[in-house]
Amino acid sequence: MKVHHLNCGTMRPLTGTLVCHVLLVEAPDGLVLVDSGVGLHDIADPARRVGPTRRLVRPVLRAEETAARQVEALGFRREDVRHIVVTHFDFDHIGGLSDFPGAQVHTTAAEALGSMIAPSRRERFRYRSAQWAHGPRIVEHTPDGEAWRGFAAARELDAVAPGIVLVSLPGHTRGHACVAVDTGTGWILHAGDSFFHRGTLDGRSPVPRALRTMENLLAYDLKKVRDNHARLAELHRHDDAGLTVVNAHDPVLYEKARGTA
Repeated sequence: MKVHHLNCGTMRPLTGTLVCHVLLVEAPDGLVLVDSGVGLHDIADPARRVGPTRRLVRPVLRAEETAARQVEALGFRREDVRHIVVTHFDFDHIGGLSDFPGAQVHTTAAEALGSMIAPSRRERFRYRSAQWAHGPRIVEHTPDGEAWRGFAAARELDAVAPGIVLVSLPGHTRGHACVAVDTGTGWILHAGDSFFHRGTLDGRSPVPRALRTMENLLAYDLKKVRDNHARLAELHRHDDAGLTVVNAHDPVLYEKARGTA
């Protein structure tokens, strides 16, 4: 499957420039997005849809960066996006859902519970229900019973496309997940916000203190976040030429993946 790497939302917090790394997959039965970044409705009404967080992360809010506009620029229609697989429900990952109202939205059951169904007080502050007020078709998954690259809790999303795997990796949020995509020549693991900086993987690039602090403050379960860091770093150390690990916000990893696509 051909995969396009899109930046669907530049942000400029005090920690430095960040991206919203989204995958656009040309699957056999239509297009699949992995995350959706910032959407057109977020740009039109940031106070309601993004909320106070916009003062901290300072999204640039350019229409041309939205998944909707980039899908169209590639010669597709928005209606061609049949499925959106989300890593979690933070605003910068689901803002584009309303730009693709006909798409099915795939998430873990734990993430749906923590964001839409029965959020805790802390989660109610975190999520922006205005971003799903259009009533998306949510499909919940419980990744269990399968293994992928040493991750025990995984499930292949056959109804979306063969070769797309949802890997449960809670920590950043209650039901956070990674998404693996088989390109035919190798795998891409979109790790979402399970780590914020490439230094977490390679152990060489220094992780800015401010970015690490932000990652810790946003963690739903900090111990699980740290455990996830160790598991992903071990996966990276295996130096598997057939696997590319990216995350949602590291601009260097984004540019590297984009350059090799």
